[in-house]
Amino acid sequence: MIFALLRRKQPQEAVEGLYRRIVAASRSQTLYARHGVPDSGEGRFEALSLHVILVLRRLKALPAPAQEVAQDLVDLTFRELDRSLREMGVGDISVSKRVKSLAQAFYGRVAGYADALDAGDREALAAALAKSSVLGRSAAPLAAYALAGERLLAGLALEDILGKAHLFPDPACVEGTAP
Repeated sequence: MIFALLRRKQPQEAVEGLYRRIVAASRSQTLYARHGVPDSGEGRFEALSLHVILVLRRLKALPAPAQEVAQDLVDLTFRELDRSLREMGVGDISVSKRVKSLAQAFYGRVAGYADALDAGDREALAAALAKSSVLGRSAAPLAAYALAGERLLAGLALEDILGKAHLFPDPACVEGTAP
């Protein structure tokens, strides 16, 4: 039993590192300043969700143990959302309801973005992003960024994703993302 726990520690540390890199990318000031993502709780949730979804899509396309990493990433994401809500002072009774609502929103986005991402269709993805997010203007720049991220992730192996490889392009450098 102790050996199983010791073996599990290193992959969990790798997933935590992956999550930190995803969070850092989702907090890029360019996403907020140039792409119209509001710098609010809802906007940050949208940005985080998009980045996690892109990584999950790549992990699901990779052989085992990538699916386990994907599940660990989802679990960690929602544990961190729970922790954040508690830090913001949301009461214990409300936290589980809020996390459940966030999970429904997240999985709605997974489904809502899938066809457009599968097809590489920027216009359809922009429409899906605008529909399910708090964007106040065109989501075309964010869609271009997401598709560039999808292309970048497509070339990465599990070791790269869990390592130090760049997971996402610099949003300021993605063609079609100018304000």
